[in-house]
Parts: sequence; structure tokens; C-alpha cells
Amino acid sequence: MKILLTGSTGLIGSAVTSALVAQGHQVTAVVRSQQSSLKASDLGATGVIGDLFDASWLASELRHHDGLVHAAAGSDERDPALNDAVITAALDAFAGTDKPFVHTGGIWTYGSGDSFVETDAPNPPSITSWRPAGEQRVLESDVKASVVQPGIVYGRGAGIPAMLVDGVEDGRLTLIGSGEQHWTTVHVDDLADLYVRVLTQAPGGKAYIGVSGVNPTVRELGEAIAETVVPESDEATVARLGGFGEALLLDQQADGQRAKSELGWSPTRPTLVELLSKGYSTAE
Repeated sequence: MKILLTGSTGLIGSAVTSALVAQGHQVTAVVRSQQSSLKASDLGATGVIGDLFDASWLASELRHHDGLVHAAAGSDERDPALNDAVITAALDAFAGTDKPFVHTGGIWTYGSGDSFVETDAPNPPSITSWRPAGEQRVLESDVKASVVQPGIVYGRGAGIPAMLVDGVEDGRLTLIGSGEQHWTTVHVDDLADLYVRVLTQAPGGKAYIGVSGVNPTVRELGEAIAETVVPESDEATVARLGGFGEALLLDQQADGQRAKSELGWSPTRPTLVELLSKGYSTAE
């Protein structure tokens, strides 16, 4: 298939690009600069410079493709508008076809809990309070559309876990909150495999929680990289990290069973604790 992909230079998007190319798909990566286009080329994709906020332009591009994977995130206050524009373009371009659209959501949508499934009601923190409406719009459309909801993505020395590694000073790490909260986790290469499966196998109209089923506590993660870990109050974490801190304080556990049972997804990469204890190399 000829797939248009957003976010090819990001952690998730780059892994998905590589996975799609490895399976013989043609990938067109929407990029913002010539430099990013060169990065996409290194992954085996063809870069096209464009503006994801321009829904009309994106819809025109999509009509020449067989599917869309939306993995881009601005990581700022423009994220809601970016997602709305991409969703609008996809629903416009793919209306009346069976072309698949895979949208990226997130595990934080569910708030705190110890056994999430995709039918649970949303209870997001303020930083992602805008996500459920977009996900619902995707899933309730007449397009063959699916949502992947990743947990804390790790691997390649990147992602949120890198923030923990960078926070170690002289063998000492200040935890995020008490450290007793669990994080759902998924290796980026396992997650990329899930995206490909959703794109090529999913019937549409469903969300898939993208987590390995390994849910370490933040304290366990900290102890894998630091000799001494020091908890802090929730208030101190929010003062330090703002709304991002509120999300990282969520206590979450899930097993991703829908993706495993319906799509045959089977995460195989080392756990986050294992990689952190080995130094969290960019090669793994």
C-alpha cells in the first residue's frame, strides 16, 4: 500500500515508518523542512513538505494514497488544532472508501486505574482533556478508522524515560511524586508493529491500547538508574512540571489484551526496567 504518514521524525513515527517500509509499503512522510525530508529518506520514505494545519491540502494529498497513519504531535498548545485538521482531512478524503486511517491517542485518556480496557469512560488530565472528543469523532465516522492509544513509549534512549535518566545527579534521582504510581509501558518497536497490524488488519471503529502489560512503578524505574531515589509531594511535582506532571502522577495499569487477541500482537522487546538498568542505550 501507499501510506501517508505524519510525524516521521518523532520517536513513534520514525519506528512506524521503518516498520512499514520493512513490510514493503510505500511511505510518504509529511514534513516541514528539507532537513526533515532527508531524515525521512534515510528511513526509506519519500518526504513531502506540507502544512498539517491545512486540511484541504492534506485531503488532496490523501486522495493519492491508500491509507493514513497520524503520529505527529506538536507537543504544545497547537496539538488540538493539529489533530482536528488531520481528522477533518482524513474523513473528507477517505469518505466512501475502505482506505484505513490510524489515529494516535494516548493512555492518559483513561485517568488512574488498575485494569484499563478500551470501553472504559475517559477521565483525562487537563493536558490531554481535548483528546477524547477527537478519538470519538474518528471512531464514530463512516471511515475505516482506528485509534492506537500508546502507553509510556520507551526505547532508543528516548521518550519520557530519558527524562528520568537525565534527572540523575551524583547517583541521586528525585522521583515524580511518591514513585508508587504505575506507568503502562511499550517499546517503540513493539508499538510500531501494532500500528502496522491496525493499519492492515483492523476493521475500523475500534481503539487499541498499545501497552506491553508490564506496568512498573516510577520508584522501580528510578531504582534501575540511580543509587538513591527521593520522593517528592504531588504538589512539588506539579509545581516543577505543570500539567505534564499531573499526567505523570497518574497510577495506571493495563495489558493491551484487545490488540493481542484480535490482531495477534505479541510484544517481545526487553522491559523498560531492563533497558534502564543497562544504561538506556540509543541502540536498544
